[in-house]
Order: sequence, then C-alpha cells, then structure tokens
Amino acid sequence: MRIIRHHILKSFLQPLVYCLVTFIALYIIAELVDVFSDITTAKPSPFTIIRYFAGFIAPYFDWLMAAALLLASLYTMWQLCRHSEVIAMRASGISIFTIAGPMTTIAILCSVIGMLSAEFFSPAAAEFSKQLKKRQFLSATSDIRENVNYYSVAGRRIWRINKIDLYRPDTLLGVQITCERPNGSREVVISCKRVEYLDGTWWLHYPQYTWYDEMGIPCQPAAPELKSLTMRVMPNFTETPYDFVNETRDWTFLPIRARLRYLQTHPDLSQSERNEEWYDIHNRLASPWTGLVITLFAIPMGIATGRQSVAKGIIAALALFFTFFATVNGGMILAKRELIPAVVGAWGPHFIFLVTGLTLLWRQR
Repeated sequence: MRIIRHHILKSFLQPLVYCLVTFIALYIIAELVDVFSDITTAKPSPFTIIRYFAGFIAPYFDWLMAAALLLASLYTMWQLCRHSEVIAMRASGISIFTIAGPMTTIAILCSVIGMLSAEFFSPAAAEFSKQLKKRQFLSATSDIRENVNYYSVAGRRIWRINKIDLYRPDTLLGVQITCERPNGSREVVISCKRVEYLDGTWWLHYPQYTWYDEMGIPCQPAAPELKSLTMRVMPNFTETPYDFVNETRDWTFLPIRARLRYLQTHPDLSQSERNEEWYDIHNRLASPWTGLVITLFAIPMGIATGRQSVAKGIIAALALFFTFFATVNGGMILAKRELIPAVVGAWGPHFIFLVTGLTLLWRQR
C-alpha cells in the first residue's frame, strides 16, 4: 500500500510543480514587462525585487494553486486510467478513496499554507509591492500619513493626528484628543506635540487642556494640577497604534484579525457597510480552500477523461474552473447587494462544488 501511495504521490507532485511554476512564471513575466524600466532605473537590490514579486503573486496564490491542482489532478488520473493502473488497483481491492488520498492530502496541505499566507504574509507583502511600484522602486525609510482622524466609540474619544509614520506608528506628532461625555458633548480637548505608545500605554508629552461645560463653553479646569505636568500617562486609553494605521490602509491589505478589530472599533458602521465587510472576511477564510474543492471535483472528472480523449479533459477543466469562478463572483454580487447572507455568499460556492465533487467521487467506488 505504501508503494502505491508513493507512486500516486510522485505522479501527482510532478505535474503540480510544473503547472504552478509555469503559472507563476507567466504572471511574473507579464509584470516584469510593465516594471522593467523602473527596475533598471532605480536598481534595487535582488532581495527587494524578490520581495516585490512575492508580494505581487501573493493575492493570486489561491487561484494559481487551484488551477495547478486542477490540471495536475486531471493529468494524474488520466495517466493512471490510460495505463489501466486504476483498474488494476480496484481489482486488487483498493478503494477510490485510497487512490485519491495522496492528492487530497496535498490539496489540504496547500489550502492550509494558503490560509496562513493570506493571514500572515499576503496582506503586508501585497501592500509593500504596491507601495514600491508607486515609488518606482525607490527605497524609503518612512511612510508619513497626515491628518489622520479616528473615533473610539467605546472610549468616546476623537483623535486628530497631524503626522503618523506607518513604519513607526508608536510615535504620533501633533495630536489633538477630544474626550466626550456620555451624552456626546465635549468634556476636554487635549493637545500634544507628541504622543508615544510605550509598553502598552499612551504617554502624552507637554499636554495642553481645554475644558468645556455641558453647553460646549470653555470653563475652568476640573483638575488645575494637570497643567503643570510635562508628561502624562493614560492607562485608560484602549486605542492601539495599529487602530490608527488601519484607518489609513486599504481594506484589501488588512489581515482578518485587523478586520475584526476594525469592526469592533466601528460599531457605528451602517448595516450595508458591515455586511460588505463581513463578506470580505468570510471570503478571505474560504478562498484558500478553493484548491481542495477543485481537487475533489477534478479527480472523478480525470477518471472519466482517462477513458476518453485528453482534449475533452482540457475542455472540461477549463469549463470547471470558469464555472466555479463565475459562481464565486455571483455569490459576491448577491452578498454585497444584501440579497443573501455574507456567509452564504462566501462559502456557498465552495459547499456546492464540494458536495458535487464528493458525490461524483462516491459514484466511482
């Protein structure tokens, strides 16, 4: 049994690697044509170029891997059927699920890698590539954003930040913090030249206070002794530097944990905005499993292809891939128009194709 699994695994991995490398190479070549002049002018280091193309490929990894798994599954099963190996294995009492096991295991492993990449690598890498291309491959030691506003609903605080460096978000320059009462009226406005986030706590440098009564009229300070402090620690401020960073970043480049934090800190979002953002979260979770779903669907199709011609297999593969792609986009449109729940729009196409693939595989037993 181990020899059979090893043989199937070797027969599957070889076309999988060829297909994946080919797809990635085609994407890189197409992008290289576009940025070649900028690279030759800026002359970045080889490591920077590698980082750029890694970040460029990262958002497309799920679909490239799914396409490679599809073609590799079809080709492997076609070869096994063409040489009557499937018939011999079935005649020896080996089930179709045992034959499909090595390919399914690789598909699961690829999906797990894709899920980890989508959360911990792809967002930051894709944003780096976009910013590097925008700078025409010139190096940068800072990314200054100006006039950043943030409202903490839980703390009832409005932050107005003059400058924040996304490379060093722990230090804010030119900050004005408006603290509100439960009824929404201003209580105090704190102006600081610099604010630092040290050991999980905000430190205000040279804070200046303006107190207001419930009518919004400046009044005598509630705590006059605060005026003499050149530095003040604020342990009750629950905001983090990355709350401000996330306000300046494209939603596309936020990992799931940052998106959940964004929804938590923005309870005032409309239902339509919240539904759209929940779809993006579910879609980010579902997308890495595309390869597994496609593989389970492609294995029984590969068996049928092995009894026919390779041309029909290629046509079937393309039809399968684009049908799945169209179904995913249809779910997105319906979910973002609030015609179906976000979770159904993101996971529905995967569930439909998964059940269909398992049914077709079961019939091959």
